[in-house]
Amino acid sequence: MNENSNQKMARLALRIKEWGLDLGFQQVGITDTDLSEAEAHLQNWLANNFHGEMTYMQRHGLKRSRPALLHEGTVRVISVRMDYLPESTAVILQSLSDPASAYISRYALGRDYHKLMRNRLQKLVDKIQSEERLFPQSQEIDSGMRAFVDSAPVLEKALAEKAGLGWIGKHSNLINRKAGSWFFLGEIYTYLQLPLDTPATAHCGACTACLAICPTQAIVAPYQVDARRCVSYLTIELQGSIPEELRPLIGNRIYGCDDCQIICPWNRFAGITGENDFNPRHRLNTQQLQDVFAWSEETFLAKTEGSAIRRIGHDRWLRNIAVALGNAPGSPLIIESLKSRLNQRSEMVREHVQWALDQQQEKTGFCG
Repeated sequence: MNENSNQKMARLALRIKEWGLDLGFQQVGITDTDLSEAEAHLQNWLANNFHGEMTYMQRHGLKRSRPALLHEGTVRVISVRMDYLPESTAVILQSLSDPASAYISRYALGRDYHKLMRNRLQKLVDKIQSEERLFPQSQEIDSGMRAFVDSAPVLEKALAEKAGLGWIGKHSNLINRKAGSWFFLGEIYTYLQLPLDTPATAHCGACTACLAICPTQAIVAPYQVDARRCVSYLTIELQGSIPEELRPLIGNRIYGCDDCQIICPWNRFAGITGENDFNPRHRLNTQQLQDVFAWSEETFLAKTEGSAIRRIGHDRWLRNIAVALGNAPGSPLIIESLKSRLNQRSEMVREHVQWALDQQQEKTGFCG
């Protein structure tokens, strides 16, 4: 690439970052496609069967760690992040510490981020493509770039780390020194030879707070998460029955888990999102277990329209809440709520309801 081309790419990179900020992203970085170190980590993770039933993590072979295999011609990845924290840590802790409260991971309280970020990334792609004078005449622009938001086999955290957006912490989430970890990631794969940003360096130090706080001890070692024990996996990804030995550890978490982010000292720098679409819908941040357990399938679908929560379906929603009700302090009212679901058509739901009923009856001594 000659000097003139280098200058053009450098100017374009600056404009891409400006456009990204204008579109609501908090940071934009650029990296190459060498993910050899992350690929080795992924293969070791899969070999340990830490992915559980998430077979999609190995279904695509090396496409996840070799971007050019996923999208031909890719030589650079534009990585972006968008903050989503809807409320303060104090408010979050209040919900999590109330055993009658239905705790939902804060990323899922508002509009499904996949759609919002995908639309914004496509706008960024369109802006880049509008700069036609920067593209070689022979290049088919329409196929030269592709946007992703957790929608394809992409090692988004490894790419973001290399692009300078943050480092992968011991809990496996990305952490930014100035913004903590409450943010979403997205990518644009491109053939453009853009200048590279400096990769982020790690700053966890000797801290192991995330390992200690994990309710199911799913972080089996620094940077190693056994998804089969993770509350997020158990309440979202797992299709069938939650292992009985893990149920009491889930507490009142009915969709996902934020404990490792709540405890992370770097999140004292996290700011409340300015994105209205990420604000809680239908009071999902303050719902009570018994109330959401009473939702019919129609109500569930209505209350979760446009939300990431809808993907688990009504049966797994009831499964998760039944476990949380079993973990709640003994209450005749909870027992009556559980009994109302003993005739559910789903065998999985009935089994979890019965388990919860057994827990409640043991606590109350009430078997009526």
